[in-house]
Amino acid sequence: MRIPTAVMMRLLIGILAFSLVQTANAGVLAKDQCCSALVTIGMATANNNSAAGPVISHVGKSHRAFTGNIFERRLDSIKKDVPMDYNEYVQSYIDAYLGQRDELSRVIGLAKYYFPIYEKAFRDEGIPEEIKYLSIVESRLDPYAVSRVGATGPWQFMTNTAQLYGLVMNDYVDERRDPIRSSYAAAAYLKGAYEQFGDWLLAIAAYNCGTDNVMHAIEKAGVADFWAIREYLPVETRGYVPQYIAVAYIMNYYRKYNIQPQHFNFSAHADTVMVDKCVSLASVSKALGVDLSQLTLLNPSYKKMVLNGTPQSPQRLILPPASWDKYGALYDVLNNTASASLNGANPTPDQSWMDERQPIHMRTRKFDKLASEKKPADNDVRITKS
Repeated sequence: MRIPTAVMMRLLIGILAFSLVQTANAGVLAKDQCCSALVTIGMATANNNSAAGPVISHVGKSHRAFTGNIFERRLDSIKKDVPMDYNEYVQSYIDAYLGQRDELSRVIGLAKYYFPIYEKAFRDEGIPEEIKYLSIVESRLDPYAVSRVGATGPWQFMTNTAQLYGLVMNDYVDERRDPIRSSYAAAAYLKGAYEQFGDWLLAIAAYNCGTDNVMHAIEKAGVADFWAIREYLPVETRGYVPQYIAVAYIMNYYRKYNIQPQHFNFSAHADTVMVDKCVSLASVSKALGVDLSQLTLLNPSYKKMVLNGTPQSPQRLILPPASWDKYGALYDVLNNTASASLNGANPTPDQSWMDERQPIHMRTRKFDKLASEKKPADNDVRITKS
């Protein structure tokens, strides 16, 4: 049967028109879904000003499914005491950190020195060692980090908070910059927060915004779960816990992404000497034949690069490995009261080993429990004149 030409033309035009309408509708739907996802999730994370980590302007679900994927399985495999939950917020920070490969290389290199210090403090205080990753969120392991409101050191203590936790600050020393002392103070706070909330993610959130804010959020949500109370927390804290989980992921799996730790010219092994006299780091550097910059890296809390020790209040001096023939000169320096002048010049520590920093986050927080004063460890070496 022969179909008339006019009928055939009408059929072709109808089919073409139907196809155009379907294509247009699909495009509008896709655009609407994309915009909706970006706006909804973006509002939840807007103005995130979290610590030293990347800034996330919005969280997009992209093509990933957030259950059963490789990221979730990897996080589950490293989970110990602290939950390592996985969702779009955590994924967004993983992606952002992986875009900062040079900075990650630097931090991973520094962790070889700082993490054993944190781990010992946390073991002593009875809190999970994996919370050591929080210091990367706080300061990128930079003892000289200072926030816009004055929070200082690797664990970012404000002045009043530091004093509550027994950290000394005066003209010569700022123990907020001391990795050992500040780690015990941070551990004491986190332990107290956990005892209050019974949940490590809530304790970590409290480290950022204070226990009062976490308590108020729990009261509003009616449940003590970070993800349930997240929307009631300060904006910065909403991203703080996902950042912590993302950092934990990166620090355990950086080799999967071919990230190599940066090499630093200092040893992860060091000796400790308790000094009960006034001694300059410059004189110690000369006696041991080591770079002054290496000593300042190991002893960042001494503001004028002078240890103002006394028999009643000896100061801890961290020393790099040195040959035994140098210890005679070191003994002379540590027992010579003329080796340092309190009225002398105030040299600036060589910080060439550190890259330029992005501004550290702005935060004030309240700490509710006092930490006991840490005494010198039994294996500290005390050099005194016989």
